[in-house]
Amino acid sequence: MNSVFEVFQATTERYPEASFLCVPARAERDYYPEGAEFSYHWMAEHALEAARCYAEAGYGPGHRIALLLENRPAFFVHYLALNSLGVSIVPVNPDYRHDEIVYQLEHADAVLVVGISTRLADLEKASRECPLQPPVIDQSTLPGQDPPRALTARRSSATAPGRDTECAMLYTSGTTGRPKGCILTNDYFLTGGEWYLALGGQLTMEPGHERVLNPLPLYHMNALAVTATAMLCSGGCLISPDRFHPKSWWQDVIATQATVIHYLGVVPPLLLNLPPAPEETQHSVKFGIGAGIDPDHHAAFEARFGFPMVEVWGMTETGRIYADNHEPRTIGSRAFGKAVTGLEARVVDEHDQDVAPGTAGELVVRHNADDPRRGFFSAYYKNENATREAWHGGWFHTGDTVRQDEKGMLYFVDRNKNIIRRSGENISAAEVEATLQIHETVAQAAVIGVPDELREEEVFACIVVMPGEGIVSDSARILFDWCMARLAYFKAPGYILFCDTLPTTGTQKVQKTQIFSPDTDPRTLPGVIDFRAYKRRD
Repeated sequence: MNSVFEVFQATTERYPEASFLCVPARAERDYYPEGAEFSYHWMAEHALEAARCYAEAGYGPGHRIALLLENRPAFFVHYLALNSLGVSIVPVNPDYRHDEIVYQLEHADAVLVVGISTRLADLEKASRECPLQPPVIDQSTLPGQDPPRALTARRSSATAPGRDTECAMLYTSGTTGRPKGCILTNDYFLTGGEWYLALGGQLTMEPGHERVLNPLPLYHMNALAVTATAMLCSGGCLISPDRFHPKSWWQDVIATQATVIHYLGVVPPLLLNLPPAPEETQHSVKFGIGAGIDPDHHAAFEARFGFPMVEVWGMTETGRIYADNHEPRTIGSRAFGKAVTGLEARVVDEHDQDVAPGTAGELVVRHNADDPRRGFFSAYYKNENATREAWHGGWFHTGDTVRQDEKGMLYFVDRNKNIIRRSGENISAAEVEATLQIHETVAQAAVIGVPDELREEEVFACIVVMPGEGIVSDSARILFDWCMARLAYFKAPGYILFCDTLPTTGTQKVQKTQIFSPDTDPRTLPGVIDFRAYKRRD
């Protein structure tokens, strides 16, 4: 099989009436409020019709089309249609603000943008600022209709799509500023999906039977490249809510007949904080799979809700994941599995030398010595230096600090990149700093991650104002609103602290590790202003 769509077609022939996609009911939502299910046959029929429209308009290999479609069923109609033609998709985070959308459309060289009706004006405004000025169309335009006039593209002369054809470009937060575009091929998607299905142990899946509830967004690799691909490879059903809703979680689990759930670290505490209810033990869930569960919550969650929560590790660049999926599991220890054939691992120091068992170091991974990059991302688009640096020495450098015990088990310790992890989103501290720095009152800005009992980490901004600028009662709010207007809400500072100075090197680079003493919790300092309650979607 050469593409995701070819595999989908083959699965459709085996399970035509089986459910491919399930949307849980939610009265407040503006699409399918009563819920819906879509069979493999239905999805294939609509994707092929959409593909006809795209093909007649001239789209094919070498083109990228941006999709701002949230977790709607239309996402898969367009995605599968475009994949069948060899067109790469560029999913856009619906929480992105104007500047972020402009950057993504321009950087990806998108030739068309497909969006939901409520965001078309925003997308059109962003498109006008891009050199290619890609046309913007509504997500409902294509299926079952003739090609609209907006779909006018140069005919592609590239060859038919294959395993090495780009399937998608997903963006991951950069350590030095703007997000990096990861080029991901059909081979990457299919390798990731097949790997997920083959994990075994406590993550054993039965073809044609599993119904996986994944509340994560389709612009992340987890929901799109791993979970969705695994389901379409095996005849399973992806249950895709708009997002995680704790109060209706168990009702949704039961109503959708979920057999597997996905989680992030924010999920267990929210569910544990709910009052006991009959639904929480009337489900058919065999296991949960995810990352970031607090060690103190792990055993308590399994005991209360009656199924194992299996910790895994992965990132956009790797596709494949490690998993602590074999007994005896090391519950409550941040263990996430062992190196296996096809995904080798080492733990190294700053000189890329192996460290002793039990010693913290950076996790580096590869497929094997002869073909280290097989199944990984192809490159960071327009950033050869970053790609080369990430792969120096023939191993992909993850930026995660881990330790490995005598038996080979890997344990997560921390991140050594300039990245803040908040509720599953990787936030570039440098991007937030750059946004603050362009405000006329800011002389210096240093952004760090601080612990958060619910969201793992929160964004904390240390600000030095320009000489002569006074700090008034609403100075912090002005800077917070400045960030909210330019960045997705989750990137804005949850805390702001004005400082007289910040420690710097001889080249004036801020030394973040010296801003606060190791035993200081910055959140508790006098003068800290808490904006967490104001970090909300529009």
